[in-house]
Amino acid sequence: MSALRKAIPGLKELRIFGCQSSQASAGVRAFIKQSYPAVKKANPDLPILIRESIGTPARAFARFDRGVERAVMLDGAAGAEEVEKRIESILK
Repeated sequence: MSALRKAIPGLKELRIFGCQSSQASAGVRAFIKQSYPAVKKANPDLPILIRESIGTPARAFARFDRGVERAVMLDGAAGAEEVEKRIESILK
C-alpha cells in the first residue's frame, strides 16, 4: 500500500502544481483522476491543494511541522503510479 494512502504524521499540507495541457504534466493529471480520491479518503483532514496553470512545471511540495518544506519535480512522470512514488520520496 502506498504511503500516501495512509495517515501521514507531521504532514500539514500537500501542494501539487501542473499544466492543464502540457505532455510533461500528463502524469499529474492522471494522478488527480486515479489516485487523488483514495489519498484524500485516507487523509480527510489534510489540505491537498491542486494548482493548474498553463506553462507551470509539474511539481509537488509537502509542508511539515515547524515550517519544514520539501519539493519534488513531477515533469515527465509516466503515470499516476510514478507521481505517487515521487511524492512518497519527499514524505520520508
